[in-house]
Amino acid sequence: MNEPVKSQLVPAARAKLYRAAIVGAASLRGKEVAEMLNERNFPAADVRLLDDDESLGQLEAMGDEISFIQRVRSEQFENVDFTFFAGDAQSTRQNWKAARDAGSAIIDLSGAVEDEAGASVRSLWLERERGQVAPPELQPGPCVTAHAGAVMLALLLLRARKAAEIRRVAATLFEPASERGQRGMDELHQQTVNLLSFQPLPKDVFDAQVAFNMLARLGQIAEPALDSVEAKVLRHYRKIGGAEAPPLSLMAIAAPIFHGHALSAFLETEPSVNLAGIASALAGDHVAIAEGDQDWPSNVSAAGQGDILVALKRDSVDQKGFWIWAAADNLRISALTAVDCAESLMATRPTGKIQ
Repeated sequence: MNEPVKSQLVPAARAKLYRAAIVGAASLRGKEVAEMLNERNFPAADVRLLDDDESLGQLEAMGDEISFIQRVRSEQFENVDFTFFAGDAQSTRQNWKAARDAGSAIIDLSGAVEDEAGASVRSLWLERERGQVAPPELQPGPCVTAHAGAVMLALLLLRARKAAEIRRVAATLFEPASERGQRGMDELHQQTVNLLSFQPLPKDVFDAQVAFNMLARLGQIAEPALDSVEAKVLRHYRKIGGAEAPPLSLMAIAAPIFHGHALSAFLETEPSVNLAGIASALAGDHVAIAEGDQDWPSNVSAAGQGDILVALKRDSVDQKGFWIWAAADNLRISALTAVDCAESLMATRPTGKIQ
């Protein structure tokens, strides 16, 4: 399986030391970002773990070291080069300007600052795929990490169109509970336990029964609604895929799974192409193609992987149509995208702030 491609940094850049902060360090995405910084040997001399009062004092591993989670305060952003906002949108809105005003580059995994002036939705995977890596800016705006589902769809469809013209695409994205944080994971778990013991179901997050169920609509109090998820994925898909990305019809489904995106996409091409041709076009960095019927991907097999796992199937009726079945670790793709963004911004901070 392909290893994630690392940013092309010169050795001297790797030797420099930076300070980083993770706001929402106790969240699922925050933990994944911390792990990714360690795996990628991100040149940080100090990573500050910040979160709300419920997580204060909690111990988290940073490589071989153990760090305490501290309260988010304005002074925590002093002399910080990169701040990752990995918690909920409300926390990001409350704190991102303090980090920016202290001189930190902003990497937003929550999507809260997408509409702010200068913000850009980014996926370095897609920028490299299109040969359009954004040049570093002296004062870069916030970097918003593209939705993992949008990254999956954009990368696969841009590559598929190299094999043939794509006339239409219809996709279904199966959303896991982890997209709604630890509370979503806990509620799915508790619903499962309560159903098996004939107890009332907690519905604070989904406002509906998700356990042992598939939903195209959640309850009225659930945030975000699935319509909003669809809109965000499509918006990010268009932004990172550009004009070359084929038009896409999308439906999001809440699935009774804890972790990992899965998607099913039907593509109709002109002219008809064989599966070997499509597989050859899709294969490459960040994509692993299943070779046999026994190796079809699932959200379970994708857990902890940095690649998008893909299987292909010819449509039984339309000879110009075929199906893509894909799975990926949603949290890992988000963390990879975030660290990619930070590495691309190093050129704007050639010496860091540690003297």
